[in-house]
Amino acid sequence: MPVYSMTGYASAQHSTASAQSEHDHKAGPASQLGLEIRAVNSRFLDLSFRLPEELRQFEPTLRDLLISRLKRGKVEVRASIETAAQSLVAEPTPRLLQRLNAVQDSVKAWLPQAVGLSVADVIRLSATEQSTTRDWSQDIMALAEKVLGGLLSAREREGNRLATMLLDRISQLRALAAQATPLVPKLVEQQRQRFMERWAEAMALADGSTLPEMASDRALTEATAFAIRIDVAEEITRLDSHLDELERLLKRGGEIGKRLDFLIQELHREANTMGSKSAALELTHISVDMKVLIEQMREQVQNLE
Repeated sequence: MPVYSMTGYASAQHSTASAQSEHDHKAGPASQLGLEIRAVNSRFLDLSFRLPEELRQFEPTLRDLLISRLKRGKVEVRASIETAAQSLVAEPTPRLLQRLNAVQDSVKAWLPQAVGLSVADVIRLSATEQSTTRDWSQDIMALAEKVLGGLLSAREREGNRLATMLLDRISQLRALAAQATPLVPKLVEQQRQRFMERWAEAMALADGSTLPEMASDRALTEATAFAIRIDVAEEITRLDSHLDELERLLKRGGEIGKRLDFLIQELHREANTMGSKSAALELTHISVDMKVLIEQMREQVQNLE
């Protein structure tokens, strides 16, 4: 399955002529329906809609469509309707003028002091009638499917880029772990030699009150305790295990962002422990380099669905 980023953007427009009037049998002005979807990262799926009044009724259907295809992310849907006649004066139809005149006469019969309709009022009512006569149900859903497909493609491209980057960071972490592995036995052996040298010097200065066997045992005990204290083999083993799981999830794809985020926290814990156990500058540098790579991975993982 693909790896999807939560970040993406897609838009499309659909041009169409308005439905013909049943009275004048002339096609209305051409209209352009525009739709755009933008998404950023979020812990959950958070949908918001900015729709004109003509399309407000389709919000539940659009919401169901997005929920069926998206799992996480803050998603904003914007739609707009533009007509070629918006910059022109809307011409009222004869039927509309008849209805307005009848309504005005009825109102004046009850309210003789009522002000009559102005030309501006008639033009405004005519524009409202023209804008609400079209059925957008098929157009809006077809366009939504198209834009959603574009958004998923954009999120997949970004997800593949992030997955490639994460796999590269995994390789770098494995290389650092391989550098750290042989350092511990070398440090233990060096420290054991120092303890034994100190024992030999102490024995040369001693007046015979300490038995050589007791002094040697104590030196070896201290060397053993030191070896246990600086041993990072367990941390490296766990780190390798977490890296294996990260790599497996990235290659499997799907909805993996939350699991990756948890594994990144575990990686950071192991790198911190290695740093706290460090008894040599080389191990300290390796721990710092690991934490830098892990932080880079954490920032990118938070963008994955």
